[in-house]
Amino acid sequence: MAAARKGSQVITHMAIGFAIAYAFTGSIALGGLAVVVEPVLNVLLLPFHERAWARGVHAASGRRRYLLASLEKISQAVMHAVIAFLVLYLATGSVAFGGMAALLEPVCNVILMPLHDRLWDNAIGRGVSTSPT
Repeated sequence: MAAARKGSQVITHMAIGFAIAYAFTGSIALGGLAVVVEPVLNVLLLPFHERAWARGVHAASGRRRYLLASLEKISQAVMHAVIAFLVLYLATGSVAFGGMAALLEPVCNVILMPLHDRLWDNAIGRGVSTSPT
């Protein structure tokens, strides 16, 4: 069930990215390209980002550790927004479209992903199974 839920989260995240890219470009091809390129870039860059922060966060203690962990998450969100901006900017040549994507994509994820997770929690609570019996 955990793998199905994670797969559903990935599909939902990609659908949000596609919808935003398609809304701005009007092109299924560019929307599809954005859906592939944006997550790939995030997946490739995230380990480098985490490694860059790891020493400082793990070496710190007390309040400083919490501060650094919070700054790491903020930095990760900024990195994600920059990637969303660059992908749509490069696809359209428009700074405005890139900026809107950088703002809308994280906001849509923050709003829609908890709803997605709530649906899964309700399905699990009702005993819905994804495996055949």
